[in-house]
Amino acid sequence: MKFGRTSVLVSIFGFLSLCRICAAQDNSTSQSWSATSQQSSPSGAFNPTRTRESHSQSDGRSVDKTTTETLGPDGRYVPYTDTEKESRRINDSTVRNIVRTYGRDADGHRILIQERDEESRTLLGGEQKVTRTISNPDSSGGLQVVQRELQDSRQLRPGVTVTNTTVLTPDSDGHFSPVVQTEQRDTSSSDGTVQSKTSTQLPDGNGGWTLSEVRESTTRANGQGVSKEQQVLRPDAEGKLSVVERTVNKQTQSSTGEKRDTTEKYSTNIPGESGDGGLQLVQRETTTQRTTASGAQSTVRQVEQPNPGDFSSRLQVTQEAIDIVRPGTNGATIESHSILTPGGDGRLNQVWVDFGSSDKPPAITVDKGAASKKK
Repeated sequence: MKFGRTSVLVSIFGFLSLCRICAAQDNSTSQSWSATSQQSSPSGAFNPTRTRESHSQSDGRSVDKTTTETLGPDGRYVPYTDTEKESRRINDSTVRNIVRTYGRDADGHRILIQERDEESRTLLGGEQKVTRTISNPDSSGGLQVVQRELQDSRQLRPGVTVTNTTVLTPDSDGHFSPVVQTEQRDTSSSDGTVQSKTSTQLPDGNGGWTLSEVRESTTRANGQGVSKEQQVLRPDAEGKLSVVERTVNKQTQSSTGEKRDTTEKYSTNIPGESGDGGLQLVQRETTTQRTTASGAQSTVRQVEQPNPGDFSSRLQVTQEAIDIVRPGTNGATIESHSILTPGGDGRLNQVWVDFGSSDKPPAITVDKGAASKKK
């Protein structure tokens, strides 16, 4: 089984980015924290990098900064990318988030690559309006909006919420025109079941709109955990909607506190095969979270897929990500992230390692007293 360096690296950064985003969300109420980490490839397949993160918050304004450095030809780390996110409450009903991404030019000077601006307003009655814009620098260095997204969410009646979203892009004259429209309807039942239906429309070229996709999902909660099933329908050659993808997710928690999240994806699009139009299992992703009595937390994410070209074969592990967070001194934590992929002999080998420390509060609070009572 062969893996391209590019695809592996993209998956690696996908896993790490997800971890960092979740951590930032879980600790959004923190006043301030900082974290440093160093990433390397034991095999030397990828250039080592170093990352610094910081979070500060005061007077309704928070700033998150992430700086990534890469190892230069002379063996010293040089700046590579910077991301700065500013969140600010304008008034009681309006919040604004701005994310700026910077790169480096040929001389090593920092240059703005992209700016994402989001403003959210909550109106009387609970209606929420969100405006998102993406701006890129033009040839003269000024920012030009390349995409605008308008979102309106309102409650039609108790338990029923509808969210309409329109994405607009500029034409050659700079005039904005809608290119995607979606309507999402969420319905909550008294038993805790949530049903969601999202319809996506695209321009038909004649001034109208045509349905391109429908996503339907049902989420149920019970004593054992939470389950969610989603199916994607798209028009076939005759214009009739048919299921092309199905996802089944189950989340459970054991009596010892271990959490397990399993997602199975079925699709009619089988890589390397023509297929018969039926759904086949193409991927299974399992995440297991454990917390010890000492407060150490471990998260293992495992991705399984069939052999390309032979989807009748049993699933094989194609990637594994292991995250471990241990309590340090003075409230700090020591974190390690590693990525493993199969080698030529089928055994899992480390291809990426990330070590670091942080003084941000832990995402999970361990109640040792409760843990001892369970014993």
